[in-house]
Amino acid sequence: MLKNKSALVTGSTSGIGLGIARALAQAGAKVMLNGLGEPAAIERTRRELAEATGSDVRFHSADLTRPDEVAALIAATEAAFGGVDILVNNAGIQFVAPVDEFPAAKWDAIQDIVLNASFHAIHAALPGMKRRNWGRIINLVSAHGLVASPFKSAYVAAKHGLVGLTKTVALEVAETNITCNAICPGYVRTPLIEGQIEAQAKAHNLPHDRVIREVILAAQPTKRFIEIDEVAALALFLCGEQARSITGTALPIDGGWTAR
Repeated sequence: MLKNKSALVTGSTSGIGLGIARALAQAGAKVMLNGLGEPAAIERTRRELAEATGSDVRFHSADLTRPDEVAALIAATEAAFGGVDILVNNAGIQFVAPVDEFPAAKWDAIQDIVLNASFHAIHAALPGMKRRNWGRIINLVSAHGLVASPFKSAYVAAKHGLVGLTKTVALEVAETNITCNAICPGYVRTPLIEGQIEAQAKAHNLPHDRVIREVILAAQPTKRFIEIDEVAALALFLCGEQARSITGTALPIDGGWTAR
């Protein structure tokens, strides 16, 4: 499906990003990974993914809080693969606090990684996509790009901004073979969420199953987690030719959360 295409997925050393990278590699794309972790563990992940899929899989350690390193990440992917055909902006961080107690440094870090890095990556990748007259830009946004929750001001603001950036880019390239879409998952079972479950269980002195149902998934009507492979399957579909007319959208995959 994606033979002779190349992809860059940020935040792809674990969780949703790794799931999307795996789906793209299985479909034949060459994949550049980027993310955090121990170098040996990242190399093991890269090697295993390459061996399992037969695709060319590489890693770049760019710090997404630095615009010059984001540009270098795009340049390195272009040098390795001949271009960036698919750009998946997935990297993100979270911090929870009331607005009047929210640390300014945490606000800035969330904007830098979620919103600013996505802009800088798109800014650097678009010229090559335009020259080739083909591209797929997918921004991983979360349901918090569509609705708000208390105590998550920076994350909600950044994700809403990313939906706006998605729509603007889509309009600007609408007459090309480039699409730009946002995927808005609800709660996905990832190592990050597992840590939140553990913390909430201790804070509320509740068993894990009650924390999942009554705290974590309280807003998600299906009362089950979104699976990583569900998100990856949607990303893969958006990369295909059958999705060429889908652009400028924010697609929920949230168990009915935003239907309320």
